[in-house]
Order: sequence, then C-alpha cells, then structure tokens
Amino acid sequence: MRIMIPIWIELIGVLAGFIGAIAWFPQIRRVWIEKKHDGISLPTFGLVSTSLILWLFYGIYIESIAMILANIAALSCILAIIFGVLRLR
Repeated sequence: MRIMIPIWIELIGVLAGFIGAIAWFPQIRRVWIEKKHDGISLPTFGLVSTSLILWLFYGIYIESIAMILANIAALSCILAIIFGVLRLR
C-alpha cells in the first residue's frame, strides 16, 4: 500500500538532491579539467555507487520522484569521477 507523499515534501527532497549533486562538481572539475586524481579512493567511490544504486531502487519501489532524481544525479556525478580517474590512471 502506497502512502501519498505531499508535493511540498517531494520538492524538499528534490532540492536536497540537487544540492547534494552540486556538491560533487568541484571533484568532477578536479578530475576532468585539472587532470588531478590524487587522494581519490576508487574502492570508496565504488561503495558509494553501490549505495546510490540501492537507494535508487528503493526510491523506485516507493515511487518517490525526489529520491529517484537525487540518486540518479548523484550517481551520475560519482560515475563521472570514477571514469575520469580510470582515464587518468
């Protein structure tokens, strides 16, 4: 049974997800533009990716647009960092 989440609560979640994704932009810039990858742990980023994928599936299951969008955005940023590091190494 699905409980309807008020739209204003979903909007708070979308805003939180947007801010969370933006937080990764300096790291993406460092890897892709500055070509620096020192201090980045790929195993850690792999675990974060796994966590985001699981949260994405959970968001899909509970039909939360905010959770789905936030996790897709964050996962996209993390994958950009991972692929950038792999390219440099």
